[in-house]
Amino acid sequence: MATTPQSDTAPPGEFQPVGGRLERGLIWVFIVVPTLALLPGIFFAWGGWIGWHDIVLLVVFYAITATGIGVGYHRCFTHGSFKSKRGLKIALAIAGSLALEGPVIRWVADHRKHHKFSDRDGDPHSPWRYGTNAWAVTKGFIFAHVGWVLWGEDRADPKHYAPDLLKDRDLVSISRHFRGLAVVTLLAPAVIGGLWDMSWFRAATGFFWGTLVRIALMHHVTFSINSICHVTGRKPFEARDRSGNVWWLAILSQGESWHNLHHSDPTCARHGVLKGQIDINAWYIKTFERLGWAYDVKWPDRGRLERKRAPAA
Repeated sequence: MATTPQSDTAPPGEFQPVGGRLERGLIWVFIVVPTLALLPGIFFAWGGWIGWHDIVLLVVFYAITATGIGVGYHRCFTHGSFKSKRGLKIALAIAGSLALEGPVIRWVADHRKHHKFSDRDGDPHSPWRYGTNAWAVTKGFIFAHVGWVLWGEDRADPKHYAPDLLKDRDLVSISRHFRGLAVVTLLAPAVIGGLWDMSWFRAATGFFWGTLVRIALMHHVTFSINSICHVTGRKPFEARDRSGNVWWLAILSQGESWHNLHHSDPTCARHGVLKGQIDINAWYIKTFERLGWAYDVKWPDRGRLERKRAPAA
């Protein structure tokens, strides 16, 4: 699959999401270092180098960032599955930024481009970009999972793919302050863990579990939606790409791995629409709607779903 790099330049004073070697180096650090922490993490957990404080930090920070990505970056800002009051909008954008997957405007632009060219020439992270034989899919899988972030050049121009967000002062400001939010998400678990137990040791374990392990887990669950869910999974709905539902990722992804329905009906606020499909992010949206923080929610329509059913499903 041939691709053409795009230039994402912006006049002085405008949002410019990625800028040269520093950002590229930080991307490598934010992805590679936490990933390497997963291996010793298993050993340390087995050896008792984890307390209940660490588990709380890991779970809470993971839930916050997973919600920021799934509910905020993805369903709200990218696809407009619902509209949010200003306070919720800002909270979701900040929560998503804490996942260290990039500024909100950059993330949205890339994902909208993915949907426009899904599994075709122009898709920033299709696992089918090199072909369909075993070796080509293996290379494509690695690229779709993490390679496109580390060395890919086919990124989306926010001015083309996210002009609506570039007009939103709140989202532009949060995108510009991504580096500062990165510092917060890196250090907050250590600070909280240390103060919680008044211990330097618990500050260290808080950083290990609440920062490194949590970020690695968050990244690879998100990356798996791009890779695994476009290589395998059930396809009960018609879609113009190879997106599939992967049930065993549903809890960790908070419902994002019901990917076939999402690509069949991208603006739908609920991805897990069939019986037994747990969709935590849809539950959050429903809660926000009941509280009056979210409105104009695009819930599934039974007739629309039936029309999108795949013939063999």
